Amino acid sequence: MFSKNKKKKQIIHKENADVTAGKVKKAPADSGFYYSFLTIILLLCLIQITISAVLNVSKIVSYKAKIVQITKTRDAAMALNDQLKDNIKNFSNVDGLEAIARNNLKMSGEDEVLVIINTPKEEKIEKPHKFNIFGFIRQD
Repeated sequence: MFSKNKKKKQIIHKENADVTAGKVKKAPADSGFYYSFLTIILLLCLIQITISAVLNVSKIVSYKAKIVQITKTRDAAMALNDQLKDNIKNFSNVDGLEAIARNNLKMSGEDEVLVIINTPKEEKIEKPHKFNIFGFIRQD
């Protein structure tokens, strides 16, 4: 009746019940600390993501303003280049060069006499400095 392959019954104490089954039961204080730690880490990550998003949006606005400014500068430079090209075409003939020589360089032709009349420049009259209540010079 009795076989030799009988398994012996193990006596398990209540305290070690979960340990023998392969699981370690955590105390409630340990799991609370663990969840609090993870919550703090999650909040720090969310704060960092928010700050990064705000900084990226401000950079985008800044870069768009710079793009607009550079575009305006490029358009002005292209207009000036077109004007200079037109001036080169206009002054490449003899009449244009003669006009430049007469007006800007004060030159005259072989049979001409150049008379330059200078008008005196108006001098600025300095006003006496006015002092305000505190003794500083007032600039008007």
